[in-house]
Amino acid sequence: MKLLIASDIHGSAFSARKIANELKDDMRLIILGDIYNHGPRNPLPEQYAPMQVAVILNSLKDKLTAIQGNCDSEVDQMISDFTLNRIYEMNTGGKKLFFSHGHVYNFDNPPDGLKKGDCVFYGHFHIPFIKEKDGIYFINPGSCSLPFNSNPKSYALLDTDDFLCKIMDFDGNVLFERFLK
Repeated sequence: MKLLIASDIHGSAFSARKIANELKDDMRLIILGDIYNHGPRNPLPEQYAPMQVAVILNSLKDKLTAIQGNCDSEVDQMISDFTLNRIYEMNTGGKKLFFSHGHVYNFDNPPDGLKKGDCVFYGHFHIPFIKEKDGIYFINPGSCSLPFNSNPKSYALLDTDDFLCKIMDFDGNVLFERFLK
């Protein structure tokens, strides 16, 4: 299975379209929260149009798992044809894959019950990385709309057949790449 993992769209129709264009037929999309609202401390993203983001993501609802971020509100569920989950977990290849927004669970506060080889995916910080701590992998795809620290807009790809994880920018450049073994 191939996963495209993106975070922090913050209402950018431009970024939502880019992510939709990167999604191939054999992929599943996981959005790690902060979908529609830009948040009080963030600037308006490129082509800020939350209702257009909803139309784009609703068209992908059969391939989409979405996490609720700290900028997502209960009313956002009203324009979404998909559920906003607090967390999402899947087990594949003997690994637990844990997905959250990152404002609760992250590198400094991992969820309980993880073992060596498990993976924690989260956004929130708008900075892409792949880190390992005590045999557990922590992956942040960065933000596909409002990246911080001069990083490019980015997202992650994970192939669960070989557990190769890549963080990519919209120009096709690999920012980080690692086998999660």
